[in-house]
Amino acid sequence: MITLDALKELGADTTSGIARCVNDEQFYLRMVNMALEDKNFDLLKEAIASGDLSAAFERAHALKGVMGNVALTSLYEPIAAVTEELRAGNDIDYTDYLNQIFTELEKYRALL
Repeated sequence: MITLDALKELGADTTSGIARCVNDEQFYLRMVNMALEDKNFDLLKEAIASGDLSAAFERAHALKGVMGNVALTSLYEPIAAVTEELRAGNDIDYTDYLNQIFTELEKYRALL
């Protein structure tokens, strides 16, 4: 079960996340649950694997916004970095970025 303490242990800035959710802790926790189930994680991986950097950028940019809003910092940071690489159209090996994103994602999903 997701708790504020567990999120904080993973580096989430729950104070700012709750503030973005009109200071409603339960609403914030529901939003975190929804964020962790976002289909854009898998779609990002698929787009990068297929070499569709434009689609990958759209997926990464959407995830960046969601993770920023719920303040899951340890997920937000690598997603923000990959978003900027994709925005620039850099055709690089994104394996390390994806590994970091999905490693952090699994830590959060373990709380579900």
